[in-house]
Parts: sequence; C-alpha cells; structure tokens
Amino acid sequence: MTNATNKQIKPGSTIGILGGGQLGRMIALAGRAMGYRFVTMDPTEDAPCGQTADRQIVANYDDVEAAMQLASVSDVISYEFENVDAQVAEVLESQAYVPQGSRLLRVTQNRIREKTAIREIGIPVAPFHVVASLEDLQKAVRELGLPAVMKTATGGYDGKGQWVIKSESELAEAYETLAKAGTELIVEQFVPFQLELSVIAARNPSGELAVFPTAENVHQDNILHLSIVPARVSEDVKVRAEAIARTIVEKLDVIGLIAVEMFLTADGELYVNELAPRPHNSGHYTMDACVTSQFEQHVRAVCNLPLGSTELLSPVVMVNILGEHLQPVLDGIDRLPSSAKLHLYGKAESKVKRKMGHINVLAPTVEEALATIEQLQIWTKNAEVQS
Repeated sequence: MTNATNKQIKPGSTIGILGGGQLGRMIALAGRAMGYRFVTMDPTEDAPCGQTADRQIVANYDDVEAAMQLASVSDVISYEFENVDAQVAEVLESQAYVPQGSRLLRVTQNRIREKTAIREIGIPVAPFHVVASLEDLQKAVRELGLPAVMKTATGGYDGKGQWVIKSESELAEAYETLAKAGTELIVEQFVPFQLELSVIAARNPSGELAVFPTAENVHQDNILHLSIVPARVSEDVKVRAEAIARTIVEKLDVIGLIAVEMFLTADGELYVNELAPRPHNSGHYTMDACVTSQFEQHVRAVCNLPLGSTELLSPVVMVNILGEHLQPVLDGIDRLPSSAKLHLYGKAESKVKRKMGHINVLAPTVEEALATIEQLQIWTKNAEVQS
C-alpha cells in the first residue's frame, strides 16, 4: 500500500500498535478519546496497552504472521518503541499503511547508524569510534581520551549496555563484559555536560511540523528521574535545541514523533546524544501541561490530521514512579496536592528500577513544583532533588 502524503486516517478507524507497553497504553488512551479503535501486538498477556486497546494479539515482535494479522485489522500501523523488529515493519510496509516507515527504525535501533546519520546532516555528536576488538578499543581511547563511554550498538536502555571507562586498567574488563552481547560496540568521547535536555517534535505526512517546549532532564542511576519544564536554561539555548530537533525531523524525513536528547556543555554547546522515534518519557509532562499531549500529537501525526498546539499552559515537573516508589506513592496518595496528576501504567509486577508510572506536578514555577516533590519524601532516598 502506498504511503501517500494526502492519505488521512479519520476517527472511527483502527490504529494498530506494534508493542504493548506504557507508551502504547497512553497512545491508545489519547486516541480513544478522539474516536479511534486500537489493536496492539505484544508478547506479554494483558500488557499495559492491551488493557486500553480493543484487542491484543499476543505474539513476539519478530512474528511476521502475527504482524500480518495486525495489518489485516488495522487502517494504519504505528510502533511504540524502537526495539520492534525492523524487518517486520519493512514487511508490513508492503501490505499495510505504516507512515513512520522502517528506515528511521533501522537507523535509531543502531547507535552507530544513528550517530553517523546525525553527523552527516551537520548536527554535532560526541566523537566516536566503532570497535571490534580490545586492540580497537585501546586505539580508540588513545585518540578520544579518558573518560570515554563504550556502548553496545543495539539494545540497552536506562543505562544498560554501557560502560563509562575512567582508566586504562578497565579496558579489558569493559570490552569483555559488553562484547558478551554479541553486537557491535561503539566508544564515544565523554561530553562534560552541565545538563541534559530533550525536545519532542512531530511531523505528519503532509509535512506539517510542531515542536514541544524543551525539557530539562535529571537522571538517577541512568534512569530518568525528573523532567523540568520550562528548562532552566537561556532562551537562546531553547531556541537552538528546538532548531536542532526541527532539522533532524526534516532531514531524516520523520513521520510521527521523535525525541531528541541533547547534552548542554558549560560553554553553551549542544550535542545530540540519542534519538527515539516515538513518544518519550521526557515528554510525559505534556499530558497535563500542554494544550496537546505528545500522545494525542502522535495519533494526529500518523493519521495525517492537523497537528495540535504545543503551547505550555503551566510550569511542570514530571517525576517517574519506579517499582520502589509505587507503594509509598499509593500510601501517600492523600498527601498529593490537587495540582499533581498521577498516571500509572497497569504493569502486573512491580520491580525495583522498573517504570510503573509518573506524576506531573503543576505549579506557578518549577521551583515550587520541585519543592512539592521534595516535601513528599518519596524520592529523597533515591535521588537528590535540586531546587
């Protein structure tokens, strides 16, 4: 089926989602409010998205037969995370309408291809080398200097699949450990950044483009802890960050949503760290603080509807609820202020470091929102909240 730029999928149609996690769940919740039906495909029974969709096909992500079944009942197909099998997405392109396509999926599934693509369109990334042996790693470190960051080219998230190398004595152990993944390895020069920022951008097949306000992200143990909006940076930095996101969307021909994660250095330079071609954890603040949420925007984009306003209605801080926070949040639910919006993902099992939900705390200023989070005493043992 041709991905015609004038093709519009109107409310009442069925949207198929490859992947059944919390991002799919929130896409479906937003889309159902607009009148769409949903079918999701995920290997876990009663997956978060399956709870909100009309139907769940229980199958592995590389199951072509199941994917074709998804295509047979869907008017448009989207994916909710980039570890969906790109070959399945490619096969679906010939049989169904997949406006996001498989090309960007293949690029963003592999850090080497991703960083090469970003560099080729003139956007700064940390200098990097591909390594296939301990000798390659030793040579790369001599050229890049220490500290350096070695990562698996595929897989890994929330800090998994990477090693910050601080001394030459670590090289052999770092290489041996990450090489067990059986994938290519990449070594990047460490960027001494002051802050991490992210920008969520959207584009529909007609070419309309919209960018959400820049978020300032705080991590704990390599997992996103807080997203602060407006980001506490200069207007110039925000303008440049949003311009980088626009360039990436246009040059990489993005359809749907993309999250652009960036490092801000002490001298004001911005380096793109990663891309995610889908809704993103750092965009959850949009659910309560923007005219249009990132999830509604994703539906609008893949269905080729006019994009919604990205105007920020209130300062906001999004704080993640991990497995170790869930019970304290539930026990302290009476203490949550009326401006705090709780979102839980319906996961069957609560595990330490597993994302179980988030809270958006709206306030007149981000400083007041941060103070509210600190006063709740739910996250203080796990992260320093800097107000």
